[in-house]
Order: sequence, then structure tokens, then C-alpha cells
Amino acid sequence: INQVALEDAEGIVCTGPFDPLADPAILRPQLLLAKQKGLKLLCANPDIVVDRGDIREWCAGAVAALYTEMGGESLYFGKPHPPIYDLARRKLSALGAEVANSDILAIGDGIHTDVKGAIGEDIDSLFITGGLAAQETHTRTQPDPEALAQFLDREMSSPTYSIGFLR
Repeated sequence: INQVALEDAEGIVCTGPFDPLADPAILRPQLLLAKQKGLKLLCANPDIVVDRGDIREWCAGAVAALYTEMGGESLYFGKPHPPIYDLARRKLSALGAEVANSDILAIGDGIHTDVKGAIGEDIDSLFITGGLAAQETHTRTQPDPEALAQFLDREMSSPTYSIGFLR
């Protein structure tokens, strides 16, 4: 894969926006040109946002969602999509490890990526409430049980376990 000007591109590999603090909508002109060229966008990380320390940043998933909304074609890789889990299993197998689903625990703070992917793969999940959902779950050290229940109901999700933070 080589980085080229959009005018010369045969496709787009998106790992995130150029400016993770700016609204992805600023990319509309470039995405419109890409759509007009019929380029496919390969989204390497379906997360919409991520927290880096105390800063919330936009991720590749936000760019891909915008491109799709504009009529472009986005192909997703990474959680919650099956190919990333298949790759992990192949890597384990190459190391001589055959691991049953019952021995796997997916850990993450993304209810729509980490937890959704685990549920789709029939593996247990540990939802870290002190990350992306800290405000909604009222997590200081641990989530408020009522706020967590309301959040999970609203998101229609059921992680196996939940914890405020990993220590």
C-alpha cells in the first residue's frame, strides 16, 4: 500500500481522520471526490471515538460511517466484525494453541465494538465502564448499578461482566 494523492488513489485505507479532534464532516469534499471516483474505503478500526487519556478523539469508524452516509462503500475490519476474530484464532492455531470460546474473555470499553463482537462470536465479555461510557454509567471507581442497567437497556447490550476499570 502506497500513500498517493486522492486523485491517483485506487482505494482508501482509513485508520482514522487526519485531525482526530476535528469533526469528520470537514472531510466531506475529499469523500465526495472519492465517492465520485467509485473508491472503496477500507476501515481499519470501526470505533467511532476513542479516549486517549482525557481527550476524546474521532476514529476511522466515524469517517467510514460518513462515507457510507454519503453513498460511498465502506468495508469494515476489526471488532465487531468476524474476520478479526478469525485472524486471532488462526494466529493462536499457528502457535499450537487451540482455544475454546469458553476460555476466551474479550475486554473493552466499546459497547458497539468490543462487547458486540464478543456476543457475535459467542465469547464472554468484560465491559470497562470507566472508558467511553463513564459518564452514562456514572463510573467513578465502579459503575452505578442503576445507571449501568439503564445504559445497557438503552444500548440493547448484555456483556457477561462489567467493571469500572482494570487495575
